[in-house]
Amino acid sequence: MDRTEIIEKPDPFAALRYREFRSYLGMRFFFTFAYQMQAVIIGFHIYHLTKDPLALGFVGLCEAIPAIGIALYGGYVADKSEKRGLLLKIFSGVFLCTLVMLISTSGQMHVYVPSKYIVNIMYLMVFGIGIARGFFAPATFSLMAQIIPKKLYPNSSTWNSSSWQAASILGPATGGLIYGFYGITVTYIVIIIFIATALVCIFFLKPHPPTFIPGQDIVKSLTEGVRFVFKSKMMLGAMSLDLFSVFFGGAVALLPVFANDILKVGSEGLGLMRAAASGGAVVTMLLMTRFSPMNRPWRNLLIAVTGFGTSIICYGLSKNFYLTLFLLFMEGSFDSISVIIRSTIMQLLTPDDMRGRVSAVNSMFIGSSNEIGAFESGLTAKLMRTVPAVVFGGSMTILVAGITYLKTKGLTRLSLQDINEQKV
Repeated sequence: MDRTEIIEKPDPFAALRYREFRSYLGMRFFFTFAYQMQAVIIGFHIYHLTKDPLALGFVGLCEAIPAIGIALYGGYVADKSEKRGLLLKIFSGVFLCTLVMLISTSGQMHVYVPSKYIVNIMYLMVFGIGIARGFFAPATFSLMAQIIPKKLYPNSSTWNSSSWQAASILGPATGGLIYGFYGITVTYIVIIIFIATALVCIFFLKPHPPTFIPGQDIVKSLTEGVRFVFKSKMMLGAMSLDLFSVFFGGAVALLPVFANDILKVGSEGLGLMRAAASGGAVVTMLLMTRFSPMNRPWRNLLIAVTGFGTSIICYGLSKNFYLTLFLLFMEGSFDSISVIIRSTIMQLLTPDDMRGRVSAVNSMFIGSSNEIGAFESGLTAKLMRTVPAVVFGGSMTILVAGITYLKTKGLTRLSLQDINEQKV
């Protein structure tokens, strides 16, 4: 092997060689870890206080409404703001909301304050975190493009997604264990420590000047981001694929039914089933650092979405627990491939001065599809029964991928370089 071949060999750790990206990754990991811990224990604690399943639904509603409602404005602010300073404000707000929840749920507060008021305080703090979430996604999306060279976008997207998936697996498990053994006060203290660690990571980032100076009123600036997305055939197609695949493929919401009534594996089996999909995502994302799916990204994206839908159908029909675990693992694997491709396409096609607003539009697609997808799965399960509902969802996902292929057949031949040059 000559020297040229050695130099040109893909480096799976290329993005990690940038110190600022390592700080960014640490910030994302510790914040996501704390966020996922908090999401688990808030549900546990509110149900403990109310014994009402509907109260759990209000938790998601309190966060989703502000996150989706403020997303476009959050993208506008992210574009015109210095990113490190904006992230410090976002994390400080989340830190204060968590601190209020720590105080309101401590042992002594229950003596003086009725449970219903404590629940209302928690709802209010969740609402505040939802507002922060509306600014967080556009700010981090814009920042990553400023700290990594364009040629490393695929590698950085893979590490970024892998970090998020790892935190999403470890966070809920850690939160549940600490809550079970030591109680809610200790759990909130641990969460605050992780948020503080994420805050410290931000200080290792460099200040980056705004990429967008508003030259028109805010409404025109916001609609400019929306128009850009709808003018880009590939970007709109990628977002639509994600929206509909999550909407129809939200069968993960029905896993408790499979664990209890179909596979008869109880709560322990349910935990393994949830971990299988996330495990498949993490393993595949790590493999993608060496074996990139970006040689023909649009073709590979359609294959991944089709594989995702096929895995859902097979998991719905499976009567064997271990086969189901394998199929859920494959579902997570295919989903992770599509996440890497979509995020790389977005980074390449979005101009620097519009990254926040375009990310905000994407957040509105993604942020709403998870909750609505879970509702769709529950509704179809009620109307059709569980197994037909899952098979229906997987079939619709494949149908969406097929229609997208017919509408965008010309894009399947494009390489990553073609996409970068043509800005399709």
